[in-house]
Amino acid sequence: MIQRLYDWTLSLAQHPRALWALAFIAFIESSVFPIPPDILMIPMIIARPNRAFVIAGVALVASVLGGMLGYAIGAFAFDTIGEPILASLGKADAMAEFSERFNDMGFWAVLAAGVTPFPYKVITIMSGWTGMPLATFVTTSILARGLRFFIVAALLWKFGAPIRDFIEKRLPLMFTLAVALLIAGFAAVRYL
Repeated sequence: MIQRLYDWTLSLAQHPRALWALAFIAFIESSVFPIPPDILMIPMIIARPNRAFVIAGVALVASVLGGMLGYAIGAFAFDTIGEPILASLGKADAMAEFSERFNDMGFWAVLAAGVTPFPYKVITIMSGWTGMPLATFVTTSILARGLRFFIVAALLWKFGAPIRDFIEKRLPLMFTLAVALLIAGFAAVRYL
């Protein structure tokens, strides 16, 4: 099923209304859909590099708005909608323990999920469920998703199709390492 969703999402890049399709995918990916918008963004930017930053901007706005839907699911419908979504992603067992520590590291959790391969939808739902301040959630989401989408757009705009393999296979690892180093640096400053 995931492969069919992936293929369907990828096919939308050729659609005449691909930008609207990207907005839709970015929106629903932030709360329920398993395929990230990057899958659609990459071929769209390769096909039209002069629109790279418009495409990234659409993905950013739609993703943050979708994140707010995920936040609302967590805040107002966790038992009926949020918990089944997280359970389907294999996160049910860790939810109770994670919720206790979540708001203490809320900024970092949203930042990490926004730029790394960790499912952003998990963090959007958890943010609402644990009562993270909405302003913190939205601000961090804009920062994280903006970094992710605009770095991808800039790399594709500058280097074109040859950088695609790096973006798809290695950029998520680079984002993960960067966030880990940033958190480690702040922890070192705090405790030294």
